[in-house]
Amino acid sequence: MSDTPKGATAGHLVWLLSNRWRTAVDQALAPLDLTHAQYVLLASLSGMERSGTRPSQRELADYTGLEALYISKLARSLESAGLVRRTRDAEDTRVVRLALTDAGRTTVRPAIDAVQLLLDRLLAPLGGLDDPRTEAFKQTLTSLLDTPLGPA
Repeated sequence: MSDTPKGATAGHLVWLLSNRWRTAVDQALAPLDLTHAQYVLLASLSGMERSGTRPSQRELADYTGLEALYISKLARSLESAGLVRRTRDAEDTRVVRLALTDAGRTTVRPAIDAVQLLLDRLLAPLGGLDDPRTEAFKQTLTSLLDTPLGPA
């Protein structure tokens, strides 16, 4: 039997899933001494670097959906921990570029693996990562995320 409240609205279900996901990720990352937000920065930075991008803090904020000020704070903290390198852009010194250190690359790999296992579990009811229902779910989520919610 489901714990989902009977008659829950779509907004309530999104809220519940978001909270459940965040809690599960935090629990999975706790043994690696990372928070969900730190993981988001490190994993996103890793993916951007693999695609040949050395993002600014602003670009990483836009990519992750986190506030630029929060990305700046996280990056400084991860720099202090030796996981991220922050450098001023040569062409525009107002811009701070981010890069993983060797320790950051070593740290992020098991974190990505842990979160991937969680994602596999989350998507199992849809048939897994490669099922057409998962692709349709991703398209639905993308449509919802692309819908402006600000003032009309």
